[in-house]
Amino acid sequence: MEIGTKCIHSGYRPAKGGPRQMPIIQSTTFLYETSDQMGRLFDLEEAGYFYSRLQNPTVDNVAARIAALEGGVGAILTSSGQAANLFACLNICEAGDHIISTNNIYGGTINLLGTTLRKMGIELTFVDAEASDAEIEAAFRPRTRAVFGETISNPGVEIFDIERFAEIAHAHGVPLIVDNTFATPVHCRPFEWGADIVTHSTTKYIDGHGVSVGGALVDSGNFDWNAHADKFPGLTTPDASYHGLVYTERFGRAAYITKATTHLMRDIGAIQSPQNAFYLNLGLQTLHLRIARHTESALKVAKFLEAHPAVAWVHFPELSDPERQKKYLPDGSCGVMAFGLKGGRAFDNRFLDALKLITIETHVADCHSCVLHPASHTHRQLSDEQLRAAGIAPDLIRLSIGLEDVQDIIADLDNALETAAK
Repeated sequence: MEIGTKCIHSGYRPAKGGPRQMPIIQSTTFLYETSDQMGRLFDLEEAGYFYSRLQNPTVDNVAARIAALEGGVGAILTSSGQAANLFACLNICEAGDHIISTNNIYGGTINLLGTTLRKMGIELTFVDAEASDAEIEAAFRPRTRAVFGETISNPGVEIFDIERFAEIAHAHGVPLIVDNTFATPVHCRPFEWGADIVTHSTTKYIDGHGVSVGGALVDSGNFDWNAHADKFPGLTTPDASYHGLVYTERFGRAAYITKATTHLMRDIGAIQSPQNAFYLNLGLQTLHLRIARHTESALKVAKFLEAHPAVAWVHFPELSDPERQKKYLPDGSCGVMAFGLKGGRAFDNRFLDALKLITIETHVADCHSCVLHPASHTHRQLSDEQLRAAGIAPDLIRLSIGLEDVQDIIADLDNALETAAK
């Protein structure tokens, strides 16, 4: 199936006489006739459902659709995108291990990897996404277990060189984890460029309507854990909590995603609710149509801003990095851009206050156009020097283009810029 057909049909197929639309199985538990049946489920000897903290039919149907879109062997849904990133790392890291990440990723993920995981004993090294191969190589340690990056960075809107980082990670025997939130699998499938694990904040374009917080973790099934067994004992040695089961022996290419489900979801419980999964199902059915409209309108807006005398710079992949955009995102990037104004922070705030259609929000990537100035909002506690160190220009404004008529969006921006200048 082509990608648009997968958005609608993959993951759920009704049985004869069954509901045409995916049902919401809003149940915590599932019944079995014998004790042996239940025992085989707990020993992972049979597939089935027994408690929604681990698996739920509605949630699994949507996870299967996202796995199909990404080209993976399996996926799980989590309570948020941050939970998906946490699971992606904890599934293969323990105290004393080390992760390498590019420094231009989302601020919340910087805190997760650089602060929260460090408190768990997992160390982090940031590298510049445009650093030389030698500089990246120098960041590896004997206990490095993964490399992390974002397909399109948030908020800088820069394209990650997936293929290059995958080659470097694999040369050191570790997987590449890629957050594919902004691009979505409609516009980029990181597995095709060598990535091994993909995460999503499904709260963004996959939901697309700002109604459900969620995340997804997808396994390519391509990384050979046994070839580097000493690095990943959680997958390649017996798990005492499942009677000595070895994931790579029992589940083969699906070892990673099975362990994430049966171990991390079991113990941490950062689950997606069936109701929210149902919302994601609706969002997925129109994802291929919406992301095309978001991107088409965003390019028009970016060109308008680039030509405006009050605008100092614009970062939008089609304009700022067309060569890499054509390689990784040939059908278009996304609806998010970053830009800076020439008038300083006071001018920035007057501009934001003058917007009428576009709203000031911490959210991004849904039907409504919205804007955020990190230096004044999410990162207001940082100095200009600290902002630059975090890869955020002090004048950076993140603009997410919604599904309104693009002429109305441009008119609102034009009026706000004119009003701010008075």
